[in-house]
Amino acid sequence: MLIKSLKTNFSIHNTRHIYVTDNYLKFSCSLFLVPLLLLTGIIIFLYKEDALSIDHYIRIQKDCFYFLNAKLSQYSIILFNLTQLGDEIVMLSLLSVFVLYAPKVWEALISASLVSCIFSCLLKKIFAVPRPAAVFDHHTFVIIGKTLNGHNSLPSGHSITAFTILTILLFAFMPKKLNYKILWYLFIISLGLIVVLSRVGVGAHYPLDVIIGGTIGYISGLLGIFINEKYTVWTWISNKKYYPIFISVFLICSICIINKIRNENLFVFYLALMSLIISLYKIIHVYIKK
Repeated sequence: MLIKSLKTNFSIHNTRHIYVTDNYLKFSCSLFLVPLLLLTGIIIFLYKEDALSIDHYIRIQKDCFYFLNAKLSQYSIILFNLTQLGDEIVMLSLLSVFVLYAPKVWEALISASLVSCIFSCLLKKIFAVPRPAAVFDHHTFVIIGKTLNGHNSLPSGHSITAFTILTILLFAFMPKKLNYKILWYLFIISLGLIVVLSRVGVGAHYPLDVIIGGTIGYISGLLGIFINEKYTVWTWISNKKYYPIFISVFLICSICIINKIRNENLFVFYLALMSLIISLYKIIHVYIKK
């Protein structure tokens, strides 16, 4: 019975891994066209609106920012939980079990995360756009959570992270049938938009910050898949002898999540912690039985 169970688990694991691998092999560079066109369209729009300067960039979004912030902030608890999905530690903790069941996903995630980090750090320093709390009177809009008033609003880092990871999942588990493909695509993009717009709702970013951030995140995800398929840098992830690395990383993440729970008692943090505990149990179990 035990042998049969182990064979079944191995079969499921192997099937998922093959499914993800096959999907990534279908990757085409033409996928970069849409996000690049979107970024080009945004630049043209800003140019026509004479909004390429920081002051004008903020000015043309002021009314939209106030409107979205007022409407979205009515659901403060839901919003504050959703916006945490743009935190890389939280998002990767929720996906920790894929180290065992779809290591190809984690290979792409590592490459994409490095790319997105470079994009985020460089562009924030280049544009140096002040956040809403650094420009507008705090009494004129809603701030949920920590007040962010630095000069690093463009692009939204949370939006980049969210769309980077969601893009990896989008293409990893893309269904075979066209109807399901459309539904899957709409679901992932809708989830991404909800997460990134939450950054406007909590008063941390302007609307274009999150749209541009989400688009850059999508490109980062595509680059992560592309790099991973071209260069086999992270194939060691599926090797059981390296599992102690992930055990250590997941333990550190667990401590970080527990600390977040102590500071902000949010439901999404409990989900992330539960995911880490399950992943730790499974990965330790597999490693010991190697």
